[in-house]
Amino acid sequence: MSAAHEQPLGIDELLKRTRATYERIEARAAYEAARGNKALLVDIRYAALRDRDGLIPGALVVERNELEWRLDPRGSHRAPEATDHDLRVVVICNEGYASTLAAASLHRLGLHRATDLVGGFQAWKAARLPVTS
Repeated sequence: MSAAHEQPLGIDELLKRTRATYERIEARAAYEAARGNKALLVDIRYAALRDRDGLIPGALVVERNELEWRLDPRGSHRAPEATDHDLRVVVICNEGYASTLAAASLHRLGLHRATDLVGGFQAWKAARLPVTS
Protein backbone atom coordinates (compact mmCIF):
# COMPACT_ATOMS: atom_id res chain seq x y z
CA MET A 1 0.00 0.00 0.00
CA SER A 2 1.45 3.39 -0.93
CA ALA A 3 1.71 6.23 1.59
CA ALA A 4 -1.09 8.03 -0.24
CA HIS A 5 -3.43 5.09 0.41
CA GLU A 6 -2.51 4.26 4.00
CA GLN A 7 -5.32 4.01 6.50
CA PRO A 8 -5.69 7.37 8.28
CA LEU A 9 -4.96 7.47 11.99
CA GLY A 10 -7.78 8.20 14.39
CA ILE A 11 -7.17 10.83 17.08
CA ASP A 12 -6.76 8.22 19.83
CA GLU A 13 -3.99 6.46 17.91
CA LEU A 14 -2.38 9.78 17.01
CA LEU A 15 -2.32 10.79 20.70
CA LYS A 16 -0.90 7.40 21.70
CA ARG A 17 1.89 7.58 19.12
CA THR A 18 2.67 11.20 19.92
CA ARG A 19 2.82 10.58 23.67
CA ALA A 20 5.28 7.74 23.09
CA THR A 21 7.82 10.24 21.71
CA TYR A 22 8.42 12.19 24.95
CA GLU A 23 7.86 11.97 28.70
CA ARG A 24 4.76 13.74 29.98
CA ILE A 25 4.65 15.36 33.41
CA GLU A 26 2.23 15.07 36.33
CA ALA A 27 0.76 18.14 38.04
CA ARG A 28 2.83 18.03 41.25
CA ALA A 29 6.10 17.56 39.32
CA ALA A 30 5.20 20.45 36.99
CA TYR A 31 4.46 22.65 40.00
CA GLU A 32 7.81 21.81 41.61
CA ALA A 33 9.69 22.36 38.34
CA ALA A 34 8.08 25.76 37.85
CA ARG A 35 8.72 26.75 41.48
CA GLY A 36 12.39 25.86 41.02
CA ASN A 37 12.62 27.86 37.76
CA LYS A 38 13.26 24.61 35.89
CA ALA A 39 10.19 24.80 33.65
CA LEU A 40 7.98 27.38 31.99
CA LEU A 41 4.28 26.58 32.37
CA VAL A 42 2.31 27.62 29.29
CA ASP A 43 -1.48 27.75 29.51
CA ILE A 44 -3.09 27.33 26.08
CA ARG A 45 -6.70 27.12 27.29
CA TYR A 46 -9.10 29.49 25.61
CA ALA A 47 -10.31 32.58 27.46
CA ALA A 48 -13.72 31.20 28.49
CA LEU A 49 -12.06 28.32 30.36
CA ARG A 50 -9.54 30.62 32.01
CA ASP A 51 -12.38 32.93 33.06
CA ARG A 52 -14.44 30.01 34.37
CA ASP A 53 -11.72 28.04 36.18
CA GLY A 54 -8.97 30.53 36.94
CA LEU A 55 -5.27 30.77 36.18
CA ILE A 56 -2.12 29.04 37.32
CA PRO A 57 0.02 31.72 39.00
CA GLY A 58 3.16 32.42 36.97
CA ALA A 59 2.02 30.51 33.89
CA LEU A 60 2.49 32.20 30.53
CA VAL A 61 -0.89 32.44 28.80
CA VAL A 62 -0.62 31.86 25.06
CA GLU A 63 -3.57 31.09 22.83
CA ARG A 64 -3.06 27.77 21.04
CA ASN A 65 -3.06 29.40 17.60
CA GLU A 66 -0.13 31.62 18.66
CA LEU A 67 1.94 29.01 20.52
CA GLU A 68 4.62 28.29 17.92
CA TRP A 69 5.12 31.98 17.13
CA ARG A 70 5.42 32.93 20.81
CA LEU A 71 7.77 30.08 21.84
CA ASP A 72 10.13 29.82 18.86
CA PRO A 73 13.38 31.27 20.29
CA ARG A 74 14.32 32.48 16.79
CA GLY A 75 10.90 33.89 15.98
CA SER A 76 10.20 37.57 15.48
CA HIS A 77 7.07 37.34 17.68
CA ARG A 78 8.56 35.30 20.50
CA ALA A 79 7.69 35.86 24.13
CA PRO A 80 10.55 37.16 26.30
CA GLU A 81 10.49 33.83 28.15
CA ALA A 82 11.34 31.93 24.94
CA THR A 83 15.07 32.21 25.47
CA ASP A 84 16.50 29.12 23.78
CA HIS A 85 15.74 25.66 22.43
CA ASP A 86 16.78 24.01 25.71
CA LEU A 87 13.87 25.65 27.57
CA ARG A 88 11.68 23.15 29.41
CA VAL A 89 8.13 24.03 28.44
CA VAL A 90 5.09 22.40 30.05
CA VAL A 91 2.04 22.96 27.87
CA ILE A 92 -1.28 22.98 29.72
CA CYS A 93 -4.70 22.67 28.13
CA ASN A 94 -7.93 21.87 29.93
CA GLU A 95 -7.71 18.06 30.14
CA GLY A 96 -4.38 17.10 28.55
CA TYR A 97 -5.36 16.29 24.97
CA ALA A 98 -4.71 19.40 22.87
CA SER A 99 -1.53 19.97 24.87
CA THR A 100 -0.09 16.69 23.58
CA LEU A 101 -0.31 17.84 19.98
CA ALA A 102 0.94 21.30 20.95
CA ALA A 103 4.01 19.86 22.72
CA ALA A 104 4.76 17.72 19.66
CA SER A 105 4.61 20.83 17.50
CA LEU A 106 7.12 22.54 19.80
CA HIS A 107 9.41 19.52 19.43
CA ARG A 108 9.33 20.05 15.67
CA LEU A 109 10.50 23.63 16.30
CA GLY A 110 13.51 22.27 18.18
CA LEU A 111 12.19 22.71 21.74
CA HIS A 112 13.30 19.18 22.58
CA ARG A 113 12.37 19.45 26.28
CA ALA A 114 8.75 20.48 25.64
CA THR A 115 6.15 18.32 27.35
CA ASP A 116 2.56 18.54 28.46
CA LEU A 117 0.65 18.16 31.69
CA VAL A 118 -1.09 14.81 32.18
CA GLY A 119 -4.76 15.62 32.78
CA GLY A 120 -4.27 19.31 31.99
CA PHE A 121 -5.56 22.14 34.13
CA GLN A 122 -8.24 19.89 35.61
CA ALA A 123 -5.53 17.60 37.06
CA TRP A 124 -3.70 20.66 38.42
CA LYS A 125 -6.89 21.82 40.12
CA ALA A 126 -7.68 18.31 41.42
CA ALA A 127 -4.20 18.17 42.98
CA ARG A 128 -5.14 21.36 44.86
CA LEU A 129 -2.24 23.29 43.38
CA PRO A 130 -2.41 27.12 43.31
CA VAL A 131 -5.08 28.72 41.12
CA THR A 132 -6.09 32.37 41.01
CA SER A 133 -9.41 33.74 39.77
